[in-house]
Formats: sequence, structure tokens, C-alpha cells
Amino acid sequence: MHWGDVMKRSEYVVAGLLVAVLLLMSACGGGTQVTRMDPDEGVDLTDRWNATDSRLVAEAMMEEMFSTPWIEEFQQEHEREKPRVVIQSVRNRSHEHIPVDTFINDLRRELLRSGTVEFVAGGAEREEVREERRQQDLHATEETRARMGEELGADYALLGSIDSFQDRDGGVRVTSYQTDLRLIDIETNREVWNGQKRIQKMMERPDRSF
Repeated sequence: MHWGDVMKRSEYVVAGLLVAVLLLMSACGGGTQVTRMDPDEGVDLTDRWNATDSRLVAEAMMEEMFSTPWIEEFQQEHEREKPRVVIQSVRNRSHEHIPVDTFINDLRRELLRSGTVEFVAGGAEREEVREERRQQDLHATEETRARMGEELGADYALLGSIDSFQDRDGGVRVTSYQTDLRLIDIETNREVWNGQKRIQKMMERPDRSF
């Protein structure tokens, strides 16, 4: 074997060892790290609306709604103890994208958890359930199919909106979110409850302005 071939092979070996060492250092060093967290633990990386805001606002507003006398008034006027509530819509009118469906699900969970009302599906969910009944009417046996025309109508509709406001000064920004909800008697169009919840977040960037 020529001396030149020996040198070339040595260079290949050294290069291969160097690559292996670099890969090992990369694996052991500053790679991506993932930390598992409690989903109920609030973590704010920015001043944007997040899952914690959604949950806390829903809990606070439903607690306030159930503390007002509309349920007692309903029970006095009807033979049922639990009024039926449907969430009609919550509009996002803020400056950013807010997953409204997540907030609606948080509201729904609080409604069901209260044990004082019955929740009625509405909108797209109601249409999906109706389509399932139509399919059962075509394919299911008489003993197992769900009957048409047996839906429970809602007594009240819950609707509202989420707005936001921002104030900036140099490297400081304050973002305010305002959630407004209204509970409407579907039969009379009477507003039986009106609630509002505000949250504020301050984000600082000392090194630069927003």
C-alpha cells in the first residue's frame, strides 16, 4: 500500500471520528428540551389570550350568573327545577385570533358542573345529532332507533363577545380583554342576566419597543 493511500485512509478515519464526536456532543448538549406540565398551571409566555384565561373567565362568569335570581324566578313560573340553556354564540371582536370554541367548551363544562341547569346542544352540534337520528330512522331497528320530534327546546340562550384593548409605552404593553355575556329568555326575549369580566396583562421588553 502506498504511503499516500495510508494518509488518505487516515484522514477518512479522523473525519469520521470527528463527526461522531460532534453528533455525541449535540445529543448530550443543548438540544430541544420538553418539560411536562400540569395543564391547570397557568403559564404566560406572552400577553396573548391563552387556555388559562379561557378557563378562569368561564369559571368566574358562570359563578356570577348562577348567583343571580333568574333561576329562582324560572322555578316559580314553571314546574321544572332546571331551566334548559343553549350557548348561541360568542363572537371574537379582539385584535387577535382567539379559539372561541375552547371558551364555549369551558362555559359548557361549567354549566353542566353546576347541576342547576340542563344544557341543550345548539348550532352545528344540533344538526349533527339530527343527521344521526335521520340515519337511525333509515338503518336502525325499531327498538333501538331514537325517535324524531323528541328534542328538548331551550328556555334561555347564552351569547356574548370578547373584545380587547392595548396601551403601549416604549417597551411596556398592557393588553386588556373584556368578555361580555348575556342570558336571554327565548320565549320573551327578556334579558335575565348580563355579565362582564375583564383581565389585564402587562408585557415588558426593556431592550426594545413594541
